[in-house]
Amino acid sequence: MASYKEIVTKAVLGKGRKTFYTEYEIKPEIEPTAVLGCWIINHTFQGRREGNKIILTGSFDTNIWYSCEGDTKTEVIRQNNTYTEIVTVHKNSTTEGEEEIIVRSLKNPTVTKADVKDGTIIYTVEKELGIEIVGDTKVKISIEDGEDPWEEIGPDINTEIDQSVNEDYLNEKKSD
Repeated sequence: MASYKEIVTKAVLGKGRKTFYTEYEIKPEIEPTAVLGCWIINHTFQGRREGNKIILTGSFDTNIWYSCEGDTKTEVIRQNNTYTEIVTVHKNSTTEGEEEIIVRSLKNPTVTKADVKDGTIIYTVEKELGIEIVGDTKVKISIEDGEDPWEEIGPDINTEIDQSVNEDYLNEKKSD
């Protein structure tokens, strides 16, 4: 008859991923003609739990290179963007204590679309974040009462091993 034991261990209790698309606007002092390039740097983020929701907060800097004055000059404008996103993550199990929220950037923020409209640059940022809830949980395992028999290794095997060892192996390899 089997008996049971409970093991307390850390495990991923819930996880999810979500892609976010957010539109931002910036109005440069010098009116833009066209957007020549965009890049995002300094992305930081963190997550916290509130009920069954994960609140993700973060920020990043956007640099936009644009042409102006009838496409005769170029400028770069910078904007710091902050965001708050809410994600629902369902847990697979109950926890025995504190939980840890792990947030990973699965796809760094990138500008997917940028247009100029009435002197304002309107751009769309795409980012993908992965969330894991890690905590202590209990696992119940079955323990067998009996023990498998040990196989007896006889003296014949040891003799066979001793006879198959070539003690001059290294010397023979040196002479080759």
